[in-house]
Amino acid sequence: MVARRSVVTMRDVAERAGVSIKTVSNVINDFPVIRPETRARVEEAIAGLGYQVNLTARNLRRGRTGLIGLAVPELTVPYFAELADSVMRAADRRGVTVLIEQTGAERERELAVLGSELRLLTDGLMFSPLAVGQEDLDSLTVRYPLVLLGERMFGGPTDHVTMSNVEGARAATRHLIELGRRRIAVVGSHPGEVVGSAALRLEGYRLALQDAGLPFEPALLGDAGQWHLNTGADAMSALLDSGVHLDAVFGFNDAMAIGALHVLHERRVRVPEEVAVIGFDAVQEAEYTVPPLSSLDPGREEIADTAVRMLLERVGGYDGDPRLVLTGHHVIARESTVG
Repeated sequence: MVARRSVVTMRDVAERAGVSIKTVSNVINDFPVIRPETRARVEEAIAGLGYQVNLTARNLRRGRTGLIGLAVPELTVPYFAELADSVMRAADRRGVTVLIEQTGAERERELAVLGSELRLLTDGLMFSPLAVGQEDLDSLTVRYPLVLLGERMFGGPTDHVTMSNVEGARAATRHLIELGRRRIAVVGSHPGEVVGSAALRLEGYRLALQDAGLPFEPALLGDAGQWHLNTGADAMSALLDSGVHLDAVFGFNDAMAIGALHVLHERRVRVPEEVAVIGFDAVQEAEYTVPPLSSLDPGREEIADTAVRMLLERVGGYDGDPRLVLTGHHVIARESTVG
């Protein structure tokens, strides 16, 4: 008969480390008051004994579920799929699990997420809206921790983590200008939009042209609806069919830039010799296009890690004023622009 291995308890860890059970608990919960040498002894005992924290029991004692929510428009869009992956890894490092929901970028579904019964299962929500507007601002006043992702609203009653859309687009456009491009088309503009990614990235594009003393030409704007491969391809086709002269393309996200690359290849336009192409988001697929796509990295990992940290701070009781965090960015230059 094989004896069953006994479960290692917090008392076992305390005895091995020569400390109290309370001290072990403080180390496990990452309380900052523990002396470094004491923390080291406890962590060594935990590793040596193979002690595992009972997360379910700990969460129940705290009145928490150990689940946090993430609501995004579409996981078929590479940026949101990779953002979700980054959020899950950031949450896993902190011992919590992520429940992911898709809204389809529809206003009714976005509003429904905020009041969903699933909120009873989660300790808080990270929410990336595309369809709700400033008129829906009151809907963000909720009774649970909420962190807003993206740029759909500003000045709301909740923490907000976003990329530097204007400065990022400005840097991407400046990259093309510094390579000698002067007729830079846009793929992904939204006519009449004043709040949202398209409006902000268009502003950055215009600022870069202004910085270089280049005129803004509406004929170089390729309008698109949702930012997918096919809408990027359609916008690129429309620009080429219009006969407007261009020597570069700035896709407002990588999916549309890849769609534009496909059309340029079909039309036998050489990239980057005749037309340079840059995207925005630095998704993994951009490394494997032909040629590899230059892109603006908006700091997705920083967005995910910051959002999870801020949400868990709220879950833990932080009640300070709403915070706005803009992450860093940089251009990743590949063969679609530099050859």
